[in-house]
Amino acid sequence: MGSNRVLFPAGVVGSMPRSQFVRDLLDPGRAPDDPDEFSVRMDAAVDYVLALQEAAGLDVVSDGEYRRRSYIGIIADVADGFVRERKEGLWWHTVVEPVEAKRTGLAAAEAKYLKARTGRAVKVCLPSPYLLGQRMWHPQRSIAAYPTREAFMRALVPILRAELLLLRDAGADVIQFDDPHLCLFVDPDVRGRYENPGRELDLCVDLLNQIVDGVDGPAVAVHLCRRNKGRAGWVGQGGYGPILPALLRLNVDQYVMEFTVPAAGDMDALEQIPQDRQVGLGCVDCRSPRIDPVAEIVHRVEQALEFLRPEQIVLNPDCGFAPGNAAEIPVEEAFAKLRNEADAARLLRKKYG
Repeated sequence: MGSNRVLFPAGVVGSMPRSQFVRDLLDPGRAPDDPDEFSVRMDAAVDYVLALQEAAGLDVVSDGEYRRRSYIGIIADVADGFVRERKEGLWWHTVVEPVEAKRTGLAAAEAKYLKARTGRAVKVCLPSPYLLGQRMWHPQRSIAAYPTREAFMRALVPILRAELLLLRDAGADVIQFDDPHLCLFVDPDVRGRYENPGRELDLCVDLLNQIVDGVDGPAVAVHLCRRNKGRAGWVGQGGYGPILPALLRLNVDQYVMEFTVPAAGDMDALEQIPQDRQVGLGCVDCRSPRIDPVAEIVHRVEQALEFLRPEQIVLNPDCGFAPGNAAEIPVEEAFAKLRNEADAARLLRKKYG
């Protein structure tokens, strides 16, 4: 696995803060009409955020997801069948026709670009089909294309598996499936909204396993958080215990979990993680302006070491810094947090290596 090059590798979950320059590039009303000019500008932005992560000392880097309007919106770039709308400064996608992959390999192109420019391990993310079904299927507008939300989710499986295989062939070291909605089932209020929450968890696991089964090479991860509302905090409340049985049925190498927010509960759930799997340990806050001190990050990791071996732990923030294009997190703040994360990783290597 790419994230196993060193002990306690330090990395990111995916997205990085976007400057207004990058947001304008993602705005059809402001982006250059000339595709070559757009590529030059976007490549420069990605080069910058890559250099920032390298300077911070990270071992696992991303392109900040700068080429995406949101962490889930890439599916509407890969496949036709969606209508894109802007509401209150945010991009929304709704499926209105049967989805058909027309521009495959966009995530793989992200990986290839990074692999050509860095010697660090490269992470690229994809949205899970369950999450996409929750966010992009509408009971009135989507029903002509897909009579049920589940039908839409299942239609996404072959598209996402194809993207996963292209990512593997492009040399991505870590391929992460994002599914905060799966994590929201930790919250009893969320579970109470479903007639059979257990079936929902089984469906999510089944869909992801269909995508990842039999794919060797890169480390496959699943990202679990209680949604990231930036300065407004989070959505779900509760420890990981209620969803652990489902998580353990996932055929993934790494669970990317948040632990800096009080809503995440304690780390006792880590005791049930099999020794052949890793935890992307959320040990850096990505929501508040507070910069986590190095000693505090080390302490959080050492709490996890009560349940996990050093080889099982990857350091990262709780979530991406900017999963949506409207997130207002200063890039300097993210840099300071990641630099402290990398410093903490070096201290941990000296102590436990």
